[in-house]
Amino acid sequence: GDKVKQICDCAAAGEIVLLENLRFHPEEKAGDPNFAEALSELGEIYINDAFGTAHRAHASTSIIAQFFSETKMFGCLMKKELDSLGKALDEPQRPVTAILGGAKIAGKIDIIRRLIDSVDNIIIGGGMSYTFIKAQGGEVGSSLVDPDRIEMAGEIIAAAMSRGVALHLPVDSLVSQQFSNESAVEIVNIQQIPEGWIGLDIGPQTIDHFTEVVRGSQTIIWNGPMGVFEMSNFKNGSRAMAHAIAHATTKGAFSLIGGGDTVAALNEFGLADQVSYVSTGGGALLEYMEGKTLPGVAAILN
Repeated sequence: GDKVKQICDCAAAGEIVLLENLRFHPEEKAGDPNFAEALSELGEIYINDAFGTAHRAHASTSIIAQFFSETKMFGCLMKKELDSLGKALDEPQRPVTAILGGAKIAGKIDIIRRLIDSVDNIIIGGGMSYTFIKAQGGEVGSSLVDPDRIEMAGEIIAAAMSRGVALHLPVDSLVSQQFSNESAVEIVNIQQIPEGWIGLDIGPQTIDHFTEVVRGSQTIIWNGPMGVFEMSNFKNGSRAMAHAIAHATTKGAFSLIGGGDTVAALNEFGLADQVSYVSTGGGALLEYMEGKTLPGVAAILN
């Protein structure tokens, strides 16, 4: 409004004016061009340094850039993000290994489909792996399965095989009868989880195999934990992946870590400073990995 414009007009050289969260205004999320134009009148140069919101076509993250045709640019963080993503996904050193985990397979299907065309190894762990095991005909007990995506998981397994991409699935699992850190834990063949038991982490044989794959990689991308790392009984898989990635990085590999839970796990294990880059992007990172155009990026480049 007028008050904000007056404050900006009166700001002295070197002063910074911080606005309230623009998402309190419905025009922001709606991508209202009039709202974007009003924002553009508050400055002479537009810098977007918010990679975490680059996938949103909001007024301040995308639309506003059209009013700065000659004076728009990326900030330092945004440039680091794009440079790191380019190094990991667009022009990587091989072999390339993508590690995907987490509970939900729904948000990862399109990512895996795209990665099949660009990586050498795909490691799948976490809750999403049980849908793949089910697609292979395995018995997963009461583990998390997305019944609507079992067929898709089978198609991905077949596609990876036909393209010569190594798709690595868990071979054993830490299971419990309750989603609890207090319940008894067993290690079983992941294809033969008894009814009533829940898979909550990858097992020791899987850890050994996944570690070997990671240590032999030159580019590593990790998104999604291997188990319920918030519980002490089920964090070994994620811890092992974090250490394997850190070790590979010390040997010259480039490692990119992203996703809130994955970054939280990395921080918990004290290894955030031992990988090449930790992304600030959640949804933006996933959409970039899917091959989608990010509005906040396109607005600067166009």
